[in-house]
Amino acid sequence: MTSLSPVSYENVRWEPQGRRHAGQTLPKYGTYHPAVPAGITDLTLDLPPAVWAEAESASREIARFDAELGGEIAPFAAVLLRSESAASSQIENLTASARAIGEAELPGGKAKRNAQIIVANTAAMQAALALSDVVDADAVRAMHSALMINDPRHTPGEFRTEPVWIGGGATPIGATFVGPRHELIPAAIDDLIAFAQRDDVPALPQIAVSHAQFETIHPFTDGNGRTGRALAQAMLRNKGLTRQVTVPVSAGLLADAGAYFDALTNYREGDAAPIVERFSQAAMLAIANGRRLVTEIRDIRGAWKGVITARSDSAVWKVADLLTRRPVVNAALVAQELGIESTNAHRYLNPLTEAGILVETTNGPRNRVWRSPEVLAAIDAFAERAGRRG
Repeated sequence: MTSLSPVSYENVRWEPQGRRHAGQTLPKYGTYHPAVPAGITDLTLDLPPAVWAEAESASREIARFDAELGGEIAPFAAVLLRSESAASSQIENLTASARAIGEAELPGGKAKRNAQIIVANTAAMQAALALSDVVDADAVRAMHSALMINDPRHTPGEFRTEPVWIGGGATPIGATFVGPRHELIPAAIDDLIAFAQRDDVPALPQIAVSHAQFETIHPFTDGNGRTGRALAQAMLRNKGLTRQVTVPVSAGLLADAGAYFDALTNYREGDAAPIVERFSQAAMLAIANGRRLVTEIRDIRGAWKGVITARSDSAVWKVADLLTRRPVVNAALVAQELGIESTNAHRYLNPLTEAGILVETTNGPRNRVWRSPEVLAAIDAFAERAGRRG
């Protein structure tokens, strides 16, 4: 077994290559310094007792939060998954309102670019959870493919074949961090997966270190941060800390994104304690925020019982349930969810509009959209809280 070693760096001559640089006039001379990540397959984590204890407490709280929702999984699993995706995107300065994200998810709906990107991130999270039985290189590529499928500038699901860097401008010369040479990526990913699959490391520290190692490898031309946080969700499920819902850890990391990025730097310098601390603290913040969101949505749905006048067996109630997980709907979505013709959807939407639960936005007769302002406000409030330290 080995202790964590700092990342080392190579000296490499810069020559523009790859399709991203085609046609660009860039400096052709200079040296850059790509990282060489240390192997972690046999890593022995040496953490202060307080860090171990904090991670253990956070792990217990994650499992408790996952279990306490009981039979209410359906609405809250969907909302928490989207909230995690939005927070992970926000760490990359990609923001959109809950309404914009909801509209982007609609069948045939129009969407703003940031909202489309966040919807793609939700797909990556869904892929991560679906593939969590076996966390391997193929699963990582599938997560990235789901995330980047609509981005023609990159290669969804394929490891990069060119340099990537953070900071420093149009070339990696003088960059803050340069990912490893692409020739090193397959072996580095195999090493990471071998560590992630071990069963002799406490789960949350193992997840934090795996995430930091992934970000150090930076295996894709873009989307590494979001894919790496999707990997963390897959591992939470794979290790059994979550079984039913998504704990929005990214919403906790977002509370102090600077400390999160600093922790990744500390990791590359050979100190894993800060990234484990950030994951533990992020989980606790996210759970407190998530519990508040769940309570607010539960209260909103309960209050609707006093204003909906439909019969108890009416599909209007099914639409009301749908709104707790999809607060923006159109006739096509309602028809899809209820298994009816879209021309009949209005008979279930109109009573909710008359009750003040839905507000209609009409952009022409064929683009009618309904939204629940109350549920959207609760989700936006969650996002606002996630951006605060506390």
